[in-house]
Amino acid sequence: MSSLRAIAPSATSILTDPADDPVIGWLLGVGGATARIVLDREALGVLSDHADPVLAAAGQVAMPVKIRHRDRWIVGTIRSLSFDPSSDAAAITTEIDLVGEGMRQEDGGLRGFRRGVTCYPMPGATIHAVTADELAGIHDQRHTTTIRIGSVHPARTIPATLSIDALLGRHFALVGSTGTGKSTATAMILHRICEVAPRGHIVMIDPHGEYAAAFRETGAIHDAANLRMPYWLMNFDEHCELLLSGSGDARAADADVLARCLLAARMRSRAAQDMARVTVDTPIPYLLSDLTSLLTQEMSKLERAGDTGPYLRIRAKVEEMKGDPRYAFMFSGMLVADTMASFLGRILRMPGEGRPISIIDVSGLPSDVTSVVVAVLARMIFDHAIWTRPEERRPVLMVCEEAHRYIPARTEQGCAVGRILSRIAKEGRKYGVSLGLVTQRPSDLAEGVLSQCGTVIAMRLNNERDQAMVRTAMPEGGRGLLDTISALRNREAILCGEGVSFPMRASLDNLEEEKRPASGDMRITALWADAAPRGAEALAETVARWRSAGR
Repeated sequence: MSSLRAIAPSATSILTDPADDPVIGWLLGVGGATARIVLDREALGVLSDHADPVLAAAGQVAMPVKIRHRDRWIVGTIRSLSFDPSSDAAAITTEIDLVGEGMRQEDGGLRGFRRGVTCYPMPGATIHAVTADELAGIHDQRHTTTIRIGSVHPARTIPATLSIDALLGRHFALVGSTGTGKSTATAMILHRICEVAPRGHIVMIDPHGEYAAAFRETGAIHDAANLRMPYWLMNFDEHCELLLSGSGDARAADADVLARCLLAARMRSRAAQDMARVTVDTPIPYLLSDLTSLLTQEMSKLERAGDTGPYLRIRAKVEEMKGDPRYAFMFSGMLVADTMASFLGRILRMPGEGRPISIIDVSGLPSDVTSVVVAVLARMIFDHAIWTRPEERRPVLMVCEEAHRYIPARTEQGCAVGRILSRIAKEGRKYGVSLGLVTQRPSDLAEGVLSQCGTVIAMRLNNERDQAMVRTAMPEGGRGLLDTISALRNREAILCGEGVSFPMRASLDNLEEEKRPASGDMRITALWADAAPRGAEALAETVARWRSAGR
């Protein structure tokens, strides 16, 4: 190390050289996507009081540096810092992630940054600090349509932007522990997209009823009272998930019976008369009464009474759902008309009528049907994209809050929603269907799906398993930044991947009060300081709503 210092210029001469302003270290070695460098403590000490906040933070963890190589700069981010007290050199060693490169100007500045490294510098090359102007140029995405969501750390004047086409074209994931501002960040991103694309098509799955308050002016709210999703839109797998129970041979026997009777019920439909081919999955209306009568008819043909079990179980389940008011949004007798086109139009916002986002509030739906509802919606969005003529396709964004509920790490074989969302993650971009996954437990999310997300927005995560999961899915150049994820403050995030030009730590903007989701923490001590205002009267009303399954 001392020999390296002997051949290197002094810190004073380095900082006053306008052509190489400012040098903070030297390159020790280069790998495929990483490099080892040594930083000069004296040079960093001089910069620490600089008026430029970016230069003042030079050499810190997650900050960018540039390496001189002929007529260009190679740019990387610092992973970690270490100092050997036994060494007599005033130096700090570290590894950096190489992210991209840009051209070196006559004044020593960096211009024309682009991702990827085409040529590597030789050991001994000088390491330079990045200025605020250069950092702004690196993050500049003026060549594409962007949305601003905050400012780049530590320079508050540099906007943190996301490219809409890249963000949605390759899917995105937003992860963060409870209380870090994840829901507000999600709402802000969707608000910004709606502002830029008022004729867009966004479907948001809201499992807790939080987002209706945030999108009353710009979105259409669908809940148990007005969803009106016809039962006959379900395919065979979704019918099985909802109507069948048990496992093994018993479930297989029930499925065989349901397949025969469901196909026969669909064949009785008036729409089926004009179709050359009808399958058990064809989304045409059929009557539940036809299904139950066919079950009874088939059961009467059996020679042994012991074989009636599958018929009785399916018929009982159908009758239960028909008579339960909680399932009226799906199994009402008013939903037998062929309303498939109008239902798709309402959900996909076609036409949008100035409200480009649909909020699907599933918090009021029975828990045993929620996954099937999400599966039907996701499959219809995907199938609609597949069967639409390529020249008439309209891109659709589907956002799933609490995504780990629908695409768990260990997806069961019969989980219809997990299968369709996994397929969208793998094939959706070919048909213009984008997926946005929002979760507080990425370790409970299927790894294959998370790895399909081209852009990762990571807020603070305290659990080591969650951090490890995000680290494996983090796109190139962002893994060093991820080491800071447990040290992030509320409303701060690590952004990397296709949606940004350079990995960054960003402070998210404030969102107007009326645009925030209803996800704030309760003021517990303040509410407990006084007695409940209506006491027994309010409790009686709650019990009444509880019993009637009303909200």
